[in-house]
Amino acid sequence: MNDFAALSPMMEIALLGALLVLVATVAVGLLRALRGPALEDRLAAVLLLGSGGVGVLFLLALPLSAPALFDVALVLALLAAVTAAAMTRREVTRD
Repeated sequence: MNDFAALSPMMEIALLGALLVLVATVAVGLLRALRGPALEDRLAAVLLLGSGGVGVLFLLALPLSAPALFDVALVLALLAAVTAAAMTRREVTRD
């Protein structure tokens, strides 16, 4: 893996900006998951939390030079897909 310890100042600003946008998106998704009026709203929020979390972990893995964060991000992506399938299946069997 490349050494990202010597990032240019512009790259640091870009990474920080992307991280802030992703964290804000995850926070809004968390609010929607807690306050969502319907199960469909909560399902969409859970998927947003999963994909936002994956993005945050990928962006953190680069400057920290932590390859384990890539693995955690991939596991989180798989868990988000399984959660969506389980919630969809639960809604179908409830009808």
